[in-house]
Amino acid sequence: MRWKIRMLKEAKADFDALDGSQKSIVRKALIKVSKNPLPATEGGYGKPLGSHNDSNLTGLLKVKLKKYGIRIVYKIFKCKETMVIVVIGMRSDGDAYDTANSRMHGYQGTDALDAATEKITDENTEPGGA
Repeated sequence: MRWKIRMLKEAKADFDALDGSQKSIVRKALIKVSKNPLPATEGGYGKPLGSHNDSNLTGLLKVKLKKYGIRIVYKIFKCKETMVIVVIGMRSDGDAYDTANSRMHGYQGTDALDAATEKITDENTEPGGA
């Protein structure tokens, strides 16, 4: 069973800016992570973020695709079995965390976050999809 994947509109723009091979790599990673996006401490793939520099990213998780220099930052909603992608891209840790902080700062509350996301369908995430 996979969790639902949603993306902030800004994260969708991050994804759209990747080249074809990077999109394929990210799609495969999202499919894998969506099978268990929980923190590694709970047997999942995510690594919890906390306070970094001047940012409090508690509640967010990350996955690094080290070989490709790509980072994915996301938030999970256990009650909805949904993961919301906040940042995708070729960023250093500091840049990714700063971007995640600024994006999340604008979305206080679940309703605001839901309104700012796009549902990602199987054709969007399956390898070879759009």
